[in-house]
Amino acid sequence: MRLNSLAFRLFATAAAWTMLALPLAGVLIFSLYSQEVREGFDRRIAVLLTVIVADSIDHASNEPGHPRDVGEPLFEIIHSGWYWQITPVLPPEGRRRVSASLASEALKMPSALEVAPDAKGLRWATFTGPLGERLRVAEMLYDVGEEGNSNRYSFVVAASVGEIERSISSFWVRLTIALALVGLGLVSVTLFQVRFGLSPLRRIERGLAAIRSGDAARLEGELPAEIEPLQHELNALIQSNQEIVERARTQVGNLAHALKTPLAVITNEADEDRGPFARKVADQARVMRDQVNHYLDRARMAARSGAIGVVCPLQPVLDPLVRALERIYRAKDIVITLDCPEDARFQGERQDLEEMLGNLTDNACKWAVRSVWVTVTFSAPATPSAPRRLLIAVEDDGPGLSAEQLAKIGKRGMRLDESKPGSGLGLSIVMDLAQSYRGRLVLAPSPKGGLSATLDLPSA
Repeated sequence: MRLNSLAFRLFATAAAWTMLALPLAGVLIFSLYSQEVREGFDRRIAVLLTVIVADSIDHASNEPGHPRDVGEPLFEIIHSGWYWQITPVLPPEGRRRVSASLASEALKMPSALEVAPDAKGLRWATFTGPLGERLRVAEMLYDVGEEGNSNRYSFVVAASVGEIERSISSFWVRLTIALALVGLGLVSVTLFQVRFGLSPLRRIERGLAAIRSGDAARLEGELPAEIEPLQHELNALIQSNQEIVERARTQVGNLAHALKTPLAVITNEADEDRGPFARKVADQARVMRDQVNHYLDRARMAARSGAIGVVCPLQPVLDPLVRALERIYRAKDIVITLDCPEDARFQGERQDLEEMLGNLTDNACKWAVRSVWVTVTFSAPATPSAPRRLLIAVEDDGPGLSAEQLAKIGKRGMRLDESKPGSGLGLSIVMDLAQSYRGRLVLAPSPKGGLSATLDLPSA
C-alpha cells in the first residue's frame, strides 16, 4: 500500500478517525463513570449520616446517644476507613462520641473551616485520616433537645476515597483494554473493507496490463455496477484505437500505390530520353521517390506504434538473427555473444524490432574484428507505477568512432566509409523507428574497444 495510493488514503482516513474517536469516547465514558461513582459514594455517606443522626437523637433529652444500628459493619473495625463522630458545638463542653473504628482519634469538622452547606444542609470536605489516607467527610449541624433548651452537635461521617479510587482505576484499565481491542478490530475491518472495496480496481489494473502485454484484447470480467460503465468505455476506446490503426495502415498503403506508380512512369519515360532535361527530371523523380518512401515508412511506423496490445518477445527475434549473421560473416569468423532474459518483450511490432536489431547487429559485424556482444537489460522505472524500459546494447571490438564522427552519424544517407557496403540509411531508419515508439538510440564508445549502440525501447 503506497503512500500516494487511493487505498492508503481511505485506510489512513478511517484509521485516523478511529484513533481520534475512540480515545475521546473513552475519556467521555470514563468521566461519566467517575462522576457517577463519586456521586454514588457521596449519596452513601449522606445516607449513613442521616441514619446516625436519626438513631442517636432522643427527643426526651438534649444530648444524643450512641447509635445502635447504623447498618455498616466497617464502623466497628479499627481504622477501617469508615468513621463517624458526634461532637458538641454549642456548648462545646458536652460529651463527644465516636465510632469504634476511629478509636481515640478525632476527625476535622468542615464547619470549623467555614465550609458552606449545600442545599440539604450538608458540608463536604476532603481531609487526611488517622492513617494518612484521604477521607471524604460529610457534616451536619443539628440541634438536639426541645426548642429553647437545645444543644448544637456536629454529626460527621467520613469514608476513605481509596475504595472508589481503586474502583475508578480498575475501570479505566478495563476500559482502555476494551477500547484498544475495539480499535484494533476496527482498523482490521477497515483494512479488509478498503482492500475488498477496491479489489475491482486491481482487476481492472491487471486487465489493462494483460491488454498492453498482448495477453488479452478486451477488458473482460464482471465488475460492480459503479465501475461497469468504465469497462464499457475502455473497451470502446480499445476498439476505436484498433480501427484507427487499421484505417491508417490502409490509407498509407493506398497512398503508396497512388504515388509510386506515377513516379515510376515519370522515371521510366525520363530514362528513355538522353537529353539534359530528361536526366534532370529523372534525378528529381528519384529524389521524390526517396522522400515518398521515407515519409510513408514513418507513417507506417507511427500507425504500428500507436497500437494497443501489440507485443513481441525478444528471444525469438535475436536467436535466428544471430545465427544468420554468423553465417553471413563466416569469412571474418565473427563470434556474436547474446545475453537476453527470457521474459524480455518489446511493446511493438515484430518487423520493426527485426529491422532495428538487424541494422545495428549488421553494422557491428561489418566493423568488428572478431566479436560482437548483444546484451538486453531492463532499466529501473522512473516511478513505482511506471513500466520498465528495454535497454538493448550492441557492441563490437572494431575501431570505433571519434566524437566528430559520432556527431555526423545517423544522418540520412551519411556514410563514413565508402569501402563498406550499404546505403547509409540503416542508422537513420533505426533512429526513426525508435523515436516512433517513444524510444531513442544512443551511440557511444564501447568499453570493449569499438562502438556501443544502445536502444531504449518500451517493455511489455
